[in-house]
Amino acid sequence: QVQLVESGGGLVQPGGSLRLSCAASGSFSSINTMRWYRQAPGKQRELVAVIPSRGSANYADSVKGRFTISGDNAKNMVYLQMNSLKPEDTAVYYCNIFGTVVGGVQLLQNYWGQGTQVIVSS
Repeated sequence: QVQLVESGGGLVQPGGSLRLSCAASGSFSSINTMRWYRQAPGKQRELVAVIPSRGSANYADSVKGRFTISGDNAKNMVYLQMNSLKPEDTAVYYCNIFGTVVGGVQLLQNYWGQGTQVIVSS
């Protein structure tokens, strides 16, 4: 069964940087899209960044120019480089992979990690 694990979160001061990683098991037969979401206390989960297997990345307006999403389909990895962090970036960050897995039905499904906490505070 496929599992996703995020890492790289932690406590950082405003203006600092973090690099989040999401590692998936090697059972994906195809990957359509990789995404990062975040959920702040008392707020709905929001899409932060998305990168299709073929296509350019897109970002929420609040993180444009500061965050960069990248992925490696062959290694089943997705990354989120976060620069110039602000207190409002504080949230639990989740990775998502939309794809198919070896041994499963040939339907695209969403796979999620458990999340990694990012706290931006002085």
